[in-house]
Amino acid sequence: MPISITLIGGPTALIEIDGFRLLTDPTFDAPGAYQLPHVTLEKTIGPAVRTDAIGPIDAVLLSHDQHSDNLDNSGRAYLKHAKRVLTTEAGAKRLGGHVEGLAPWATSHLKDRDGNTLTITATPARHGPAGIEPLSGDVIGFVVSSSRTDTSDVYVSGDTTWFDGVAEVARRFKCGVVLPFAGAAQTRGPFHLTMDTNDTIETARAFPHAMIVPVHTEGWAHFRQNSEDLRKTFDVLGFGTRLRLLVPGVPTVVEAP
Repeated sequence: MPISITLIGGPTALIEIDGFRLLTDPTFDAPGAYQLPHVTLEKTIGPAVRTDAIGPIDAVLLSHDQHSDNLDNSGRAYLKHAKRVLTTEAGAKRLGGHVEGLAPWATSHLKDRDGNTLTITATPARHGPAGIEPLSGDVIGFVVSSSRTDTSDVYVSGDTTWFDGVAEVARRFKCGVVLPFAGAAQTRGPFHLTMDTNDTIETARAFPHAMIVPVHTEGWAHFRQNSEDLRKTFDVLGFGTRLRLLVPGVPTVVEAP
């Protein structure tokens, strides 16, 4: 079955799959500066869709809670009204309430009235180079698998670079749609904290049957690469037909190539 994805901005996307509606890392604040303990982040583009226009959500897939470009003030307020919120174990403790924490490879399930089920598997993520964990904190991605055999698995990378954990996701799941967080984010050092064009190509190679649908590429000043950089790289290396760039605010049907 086809999957619809609407890019709201930054890492925030609405995924509609088999009647279920999932929202990734909610960021709804207006442009402005956001002070973190060791760095100031600048948001340059506001959301393409207002929160009141999104409609009911079955679950929020929150890769982590500690950085404003993945969960801002409006996003935190939004979590209080979401039916389900899935995130890291450490994040669930910080956020409290009904937020559910998952360790990598743990699963959670959503069911509808007709008995259809989504299985959501938390996946490993590393928010930068090896050794970054004490600075970046815990992060996870997600694989969404439907009980319908004609619906492809969807992989949401979360804030991660290419590393063995992403390769292991590719070994375990034959995903037809992959959403890499691909803006080559860079803040305090000469290294990136999310996938750059090279990482995204490696991810495309690891998931040879997937359409690559990047998010987290525009909207913040610390993103060092954007969707046009991805387009040029994919075209030069012969992967162009497998890249789907989303227009913010426009629901887009995405199918495996």
